[in-house]
Amino acid sequence: MNLIKVQSTINAPITKVWELWTKEEHVKNWNFAVADWHCPNATNNLIVGGEFHYTMSAKDNSFSFDFWGTYQNIELEKTIDIVLGDGRKMIVTFETFENGTIVTEQFEPEQQNPAERQQAGWQMILDNFKNYVEQ
Repeated sequence: MNLIKVQSTINAPITKVWELWTKEEHVKNWNFAVADWHCPNATNNLIVGGEFHYTMSAKDNSFSFDFWGTYQNIELEKTIDIVLGDGRKMIVTFETFENGTIVTEQFEPEQQNPAERQQAGWQMILDNFKNYVEQ
């Protein structure tokens, strides 16, 4: 199966990028694709076998869902392997690059939406993360 890939180069040191990507108090500030959505709740147990749960919700309360997964492997400030709640695999890598950090997310597509739409949505969330880190 082909993985979908999104990537961003963030103008911040890897330690800061890792912290803002993994700490639940920060996740709530960036984990949504568009301005009329938000992430009102986030829990993150960043250990192998631990889970994260992020509430993805429309601000008008018309729709929400729990985006979650279980950590399979964690290498501090390098890589995180996840099995998402629906069984799909996800890999996140963090690489130091000149004055910043490259964050790459790769994931197995779900079958409900076209791959291009999934890639665009995940890229918007990663772009939102970049903006949050750099502000």
